[in-house]
Amino acid sequence: MHVFICQKCGNMLHFENSTCLNCGTSLGFLPESLTLSAIDRQADGSLSAVAAPNAMYKPCGNATVAHCNWLVRADSEETFCAACRLNRTIPDLSVAGNDERWQSIEEAKRRLIYALKRLNLPLTSRLNDQENGLAFDFLADKPNDPAMTGHADGLVTINISEADSAERERRRIELGEPYRTMLGHLRHEVGHYYWDVLVRDGGKLDAARAVFGDERASYSEALKRHYENGAPAGWESAYVSAYATMHPWEDFAETWTHYLHMADTLDTAASFGLAIDPVATDDEEVNTEVAFDPYTEPRFQRMVDAWIPLTVAVNSLNRSMGQRDLYPFVLSDPAIAKLGFIHDLVRGAL
Repeated sequence: MHVFICQKCGNMLHFENSTCLNCGTSLGFLPESLTLSAIDRQADGSLSAVAAPNAMYKPCGNATVAHCNWLVRADSEETFCAACRLNRTIPDLSVAGNDERWQSIEEAKRRLIYALKRLNLPLTSRLNDQENGLAFDFLADKPNDPAMTGHADGLVTINISEADSAERERRRIELGEPYRTMLGHLRHEVGHYYWDVLVRDGGKLDAARAVFGDERASYSEALKRHYENGAPAGWESAYVSAYATMHPWEDFAETWTHYLHMADTLDTAASFGLAIDPVATDDEEVNTEVAFDPYTEPRFQRMVDAWIPLTVAVNSLNRSMGQRDLYPFVLSDPAIAKLGFIHDLVRGAL
């Protein structure tokens, strides 16, 4: 994720900012150019954006309730921004705490949508395409009816309890996972959607089966086996995570998730001009300069060569703060090859 610059005062801005903390200028995100812009309110209530002087805008309909800082063209009949239009069901905001949970979910979802747009992936709301469109349901558990996080035919369902950090950590420990975040959930579930769009409907089934296995294997049997027996011994030699061993669909979705982890984190590192050069060693494997755009970089090996030393460095920083590793995974050569498949798939190189 880029860091941005306030066009009024030159202060550094972050993706979630709606106000420049230095000069107080209002800010809005322009989905068509993926730019965070200083904005001015006009006499008629419309918004002018410094980064797009030839257009006028209005706030997203969720600007107040969900703290959405994305804008909508003033001449559009749409009420909500490109990210919020993907919502089919939002939490019941009359329930205490649901407003904060929803705000947390939407913040993560906007990061997801930003990445999908940077990758130029097909992204259509179910409102516009009932058969192939993407939609989100953010649901709460009901008595004897738990809300299951998952994906089905373009509909991503997220249990809103995952937006509660204490509950999410409890589940992480209960399931023995090294990592569990809202953004990770969203990246994983949308990976299933893009299996349908890019693999199943894109004529890439044979190529995907050669890498991830045959998805026609019984999912229910695989799920039962996984939760009864766990991941097979030595899974680290071929998969990005233990859950990826469960079924080819999950292997693809987990690998997709890690690819988006890589792209967005490397983008942030490049935006800060990070270079890794440990004084303790000249080993090239732990030295790098992140000086490329991972969203357009054609050579996946270049991303890998930067990712490994970057994660060594940030994991070490986390440990210095008494925190768990930021990226608690080790990528084997077969796992890297699977990530390379995702790289080629999203770039249309297969």
